Amino acid sequence: MSKPEEALSYFRENFSCSQAVFAAYAPEMGLDKETALRVAGAFGGGMGKMGETCGAVTGAFMLIGMRYGQIRTDDGAAKDRTYQFVREFVERFKDRNRSIVCRELLGVHPGTPEGSQAFKEKDLKNTVCTKLVRDAAEIVEALLR
Repeated sequence: MSKPEEALSYFRENFSCSQAVFAAYAPEMGLDKETALRVAGAFGGGMGKMGETCGAVTGAFMLIGMRYGQIRTDDGAAKDRTYQFVREFVERFKDRNRSIVCRELLGVHPGTPEGSQAFKEKDLKNTVCTKLVRDAAEIVEALLR
């Protein structure tokens, strides 16, 4: 199974978008699945259902940080490289989806009662979020190589 398919599998198992993307790739970076699911658990629904940055995007950002992130105080190049990969990810994601903001991508605010109801009624998990998870997984996979 490809990593994007694995991410979709986690998403279909009722993990959030951030958990799905992060957990699909984290084990190859030395982080076990359970820890990955816990770390990414707060980022779904645009960070705690606040409708901010899409969870699939934040899951990808965490992976970029795991691969390229700064771990020494004197390694500004690693920080710069990480930020460059984040900007590249965002550019590619926006090319496919026009935004990285959850409520803009969904057309509803997932943290409000009305938005939550519309999310369910319009089946946005399957009609929108599944594509966002796949897109984020495909893009981050290319950047992690």
